[in-house]
Amino acid sequence: MSRRTRFSQVAVAVSVVALAAAGCGKSSTESTGTPTKDGKYSAKGIGLAYDIGGKGDQSFNDAAYAGFKKAQVEFKIGGRDIEPQAGESDADKVQRLETLAKAGYNPVIGVGFAYAPAVKQVALKYPKVTFGIIDDNTIQAKNVADMVFHEEQSSYLAGVAAAKATKKNHIGFIGGVDIPLIHKFEAGFDQGAKAVNPKIKIESQYLTQTPAEGGFSSPDKGENAANGQIDAGADVIYHAAGLSGQGVIKSAAEHKVWAIGVDSDQYQQSALAKYKDYILGSALKNVGGAVYDLVKSVYQGKPLSGEVRGDLKSGGVGFADSNPKYKAMTAVASAVEKAKQDIIDGKITVNTK
Repeated sequence: MSRRTRFSQVAVAVSVVALAAAGCGKSSTESTGTPTKDGKYSAKGIGLAYDIGGKGDQSFNDAAYAGFKKAQVEFKIGGRDIEPQAGESDADKVQRLETLAKAGYNPVIGVGFAYAPAVKQVALKYPKVTFGIIDDNTIQAKNVADMVFHEEQSSYLAGVAAAKATKKNHIGFIGGVDIPLIHKFEAGFDQGAKAVNPKIKIESQYLTQTPAEGGFSSPDKGENAANGQIDAGADVIYHAAGLSGQGVIKSAAEHKVWAIGVDSDQYQQSALAKYKDYILGSALKNVGGAVYDLVKSVYQGKPLSGEVRGDLKSGGVGFADSNPKYKAMTAVASAVEKAKQDIIDGKITVNTK
């Protein structure tokens, strides 16, 4: 059965934690909590397995961590989150999820589509544990919540913002890996920009063909790509590149042009503080809210399952306006707000390809 839910709004404010080696990956944190007062929740806590780039990417994984911590604090339960290994296989992911499930964590969440084969295999072995996977909706098991998003909608808003903010009618998109998921980001961005100016010039580049090549985990690749687009004339660059996006933002700040962040509100990230004046905004994906809502459902004894999709209407995606400079750019802010409402009202249908 599929259930839809309004993703909780979770502010992402995390710091890099010292990592200790732990068998099938690195365990960032491990804590214990107390069961519910009525005794309904008796699991050890939340199990969270990170995607490529791990905690500290100031983007996708950190958004998941924010939801993990919010749920831990609110429900007073334990939790363990585990880092990925470089060049790992599906078997490594299976071992990681099995370790969490066997230890008594519930729910167990794989952060990223790469966990799909592992979640499908381990969920079958542990039918009494609720599993969650972010960015994949292919499993469709009774004890699995497939948490997906309309990334193209928030990316459309990023495109509108970029096209309104550029002084050269020349903007750029940098994707981490050339895969269908990231194509959705590019499709929405292009459509939003061209809705403002059909003749706008858009640079486009993917850092790698596969995740294993480091497209989501190499700030140097992001920086080099951004340098090239800025040299070509782009003065606003939107990235959908995970940890690699830190290099994009660094390059934009050093060249004094705009960057648009992704997934988390990157203006608010401590590791990016010295570049924040050049972060126009961020296309949000409320991964933290999805994690929190799944934990809450398990805690309350009514676990979510099936496809759970976040969009602009539900608050599952959005556009961050934390930068005071953005708020002062009234033409940009009003254009983004109008586009947002038009998408919610069904006046605009955003492309996914």
